[in-house]
Amino acid sequence: MVWMVVCVPLLGSLFLPLLGGYSLKLRNWSALGLVVASFICAAALLPVVDQGRLVPVAAADFTWFQADRLAIFMALVSLGVGSVIVAYSHGYIAHYRWQNEYYFMVVLFLGAMMGLVFSQNLILIFVFWEITALACWRLIGFFRKDPCVIRADKAFLVTVFGALMMLIGFIMIFGQTGSFDLGVIHHATRDHRISNLAMALILCGILSKSATLPLHTWLPDAGVAPSPVTALLHAAVLVKIGVYVYARLFAGTIPVSEVWHTLVPAVAGASALVSAGAALIETDLKRIIAYSTISQLGFILLGLSLGSVMGVGGALLYILMHGISKGGLFLCAGIVEQKTHQKDITKLGGLAKTMPITALSFLFCAFSVMGLPPFGGFFSKYMVMVSVFQAGQFWIGSMFLVGACLTVIYLLRVFTFVFLGVSRDEKQLVPEGSLVMVVSVAFLGVLSLASGFLVGYPATFLSATVRQMAG
Repeated sequence: MVWMVVCVPLLGSLFLPLLGGYSLKLRNWSALGLVVASFICAAALLPVVDQGRLVPVAAADFTWFQADRLAIFMALVSLGVGSVIVAYSHGYIAHYRWQNEYYFMVVLFLGAMMGLVFSQNLILIFVFWEITALACWRLIGFFRKDPCVIRADKAFLVTVFGALMMLIGFIMIFGQTGSFDLGVIHHATRDHRISNLAMALILCGILSKSATLPLHTWLPDAGVAPSPVTALLHAAVLVKIGVYVYARLFAGTIPVSEVWHTLVPAVAGASALVSAGAALIETDLKRIIAYSTISQLGFILLGLSLGSVMGVGGALLYILMHGISKGGLFLCAGIVEQKTHQKDITKLGGLAKTMPITALSFLFCAFSVMGLPPFGGFFSKYMVMVSVFQAGQFWIGSMFLVGACLTVIYLLRVFTFVFLGVSRDEKQLVPEGSLVMVVSVAFLGVLSLASGFLVGYPATFLSATVRQMAG
């Protein structure tokens, strides 16, 4: 079953261009079917890992993959939101060329994410990490225009630079423990710590992938990609890879020194605050949401770096809630951009009259990102903020409080400019997008609200996940 979670999208993606030459509908529904099938396989493993069991996949004395609570959680979040994004793509991408490559890269991307999530070996983590970088590069440059290609190259170079630093760190860990296997490394580091230099190099790769200050500038530029791609990169998968590896290595495998519990939160706080300020003055709709992603990733990194049960649990819950709501924001932005051919919020207005479902979905998702009760984002943000003050880090907590306030301001600013008031151009008062696009954003909007009422199970599951990681 673990092999199927990884191989169904990873290998199945290779057949999508062939299906596209035969039938476009068959290709589109096959792409969705591959992602949903992988999701179902991951969900089938949930009762097993929920009992605290580990499911290793080994051959020839080599452990390839292992399913545990953390891996299944990340798989379900990525594939769940990814399924909605692929379904949304049926309406969005239908107007553009190079659709075969689009679906191939999206499904390959998700398959590589599954490989990384279940990897039990540092080299496998690096290989799948780089496959996601290649897919990301092609998807950001999807439209083939010079600005798109330049920004795709920028994203590729920044993330690959970080990956090379991370690889050097992995090699240093091998030199100190004699193994790339996470289980062996975990036991070896009980007796002696990994050098701070090796961990700093790995952190460099994590910060580049999760677009954290100062390696964050590629993410807003990635807004030139199609909106479902930006939703996939910013919300569901790509930027979560970095924080996942941080959780896997530094919260569950390698003990870190006390200085990391102060240094990393300081970096995360600076990133959250600076990017929130940038979102406040930006006028490009997708760049605002991208800066918001950078800011919210700071909250996730904060919770993980604190090392407490509440902090790490809140950060993991944040990954779920942010994936749902931020995915919805980007997909709503895609409808607005495609229908009005405009991304400058100062040139929009009054769209709630003709796009009521999109407007309400955007508002629900925005409320969750803001952390307003009873939306799901409130509980994750509350847990992270409480944990930082419990750790006695008052000044860092104050930075994040300011960042949280700025989040409310810039998202309400976007909603006011785009959906309220009077339209700057009557020609832009266009109707809703296609049915599949509207249903997708409405589903994520409703889920942003419903997740607040149903937060009990994921919170309980993640508390057990943190205890398993600590053990």
